Amino acid sequence: MPIKVGLVSLGCSKNLVDSERMLYKLRSRGYQLVTEPGLADVAVVNTCGFIQSAKEEAIETILELAKLKEEGQLKKIIITGCLTERYKEEAADLFPEADAVIGIGNNKDIIEVLDHVLAGERFIDFAPKLDAELEGERIISTLPFFSYLKVAEGCSNCCTYCAIPKIRGKFRSVPMEKVIEEAEWLAKNGVTELVVIAQDTSRYGEDIYGESKLPELLEELCKIDGIKWIRTLYCYPERITDRLLETIAREEKLVKYMEIPIQHCDGEILSRMNRWGDEEQLEALFAHIREKIPGVILRTTLITGFPGESEQQFEHLAEFIQRVRFDRLGCFPYSQEEGTKSAEFEDQVDEEVRSHRADIIMEQQMLISSSNNEKLLGNEYTAVVEGFDKFGECWFGRTPLDAPDIDGKVFFTSPEPLAVGDYVKIRITDTLDYDLIGEVIEK
Repeated sequence: MPIKVGLVSLGCSKNLVDSERMLYKLRSRGYQLVTEPGLADVAVVNTCGFIQSAKEEAIETILELAKLKEEGQLKKIIITGCLTERYKEEAADLFPEADAVIGIGNNKDIIEVLDHVLAGERFIDFAPKLDAELEGERIISTLPFFSYLKVAEGCSNCCTYCAIPKIRGKFRSVPMEKVIEEAEWLAKNGVTELVVIAQDTSRYGEDIYGESKLPELLEELCKIDGIKWIRTLYCYPERITDRLLETIAREEKLVKYMEIPIQHCDGEILSRMNRWGDEEQLEALFAHIREKIPGVILRTTLITGFPGESEQQFEHLAEFIQRVRFDRLGCFPYSQEEGTKSAEFEDQVDEEVRSHRADIIMEQQMLISSSNNEKLLGNEYTAVVEGFDKFGECWFGRTPLDAPDIDGKVFFTSPEPLAVGDYVKIRITDTLDYDLIGEVIEK
């Protein structure tokens, strides 16, 4: 009987790509992959350690697996990812139930790690973080028609609130020919939607080619047969160029959707974050983007309660959001992370105030989203089918307006059976706060 291995991937889509590479190695060595850790002999947890809520989720997951091991359902536990990379031996001491605690630089050697564990050893090792794989074969673990395409590792922006540079190391791009090769492999294996990701995709290629090559990369991806939609996430506002905007506007396969995390609009707060811009510059940028790409969907992320944020600065942020009217928005209360510069700032904002301000922004955004959705009534869009909702007795999926995992859905009826991955033409007939309702008018 082959040894059964279950892998739990926590955190962001970039972490998921790392998990998919480990899964490929495990399957290639003959291990049987299972989706439920409770059915496995060995559980691998690829943790997130970015902010407090992510750390709590990782800890809770590990403790649940430890209980399964204690009950005899699980034999071995391996922990890797951002949490272990960040805390190293401290994490190994915290989780004595873990049979292996490794860093991100060890993921490429997951088979050797498993060999140590199955031989009865407790394996603790943290290879250099720059050893983390930038490429490699994968198992597609998302819905089969879409996949994340990770084009860089690490980050060199050094925002004062963020631990990613310390966890993941400096920004380093995957050579363009390797990115294209992986994208072609994904297309040959049924992927029709690529989601281009990195910690800062707009910086792609700077370390290799001396300047951002994101527009050129996107143009090359558009040439791949079988790919219908290409979406780019995590573009930083200071690196949005006319060259990039013109490329997105021109290329049919590039969905007219941009995610641009700004974190705040107040110039003083942004300066303390080591972020670019101020209220006037950001508002001008988004107006310019909408001029260059008619109908573009704009998504951003914000942080409330950053050290020193006054009530007036928060009110300016809320007013800014009301004026710009982002199509998609995520807002998170500031997380005071040890080892970051902002954690040492003396003017920390009370935790309840941080969370309350984030709630206000999200309530405000719900009204904006609802209003924006109402303007879509009667419009026709292509949508990709993600599944069937047996309770609502309808199909669901996404239009180009929405990214997988983070945005809304469209629920629709169809006069004929559909399959996951089908692209259909729908008409919007009703709206919800964040979601749309429609009907198929053409398959």
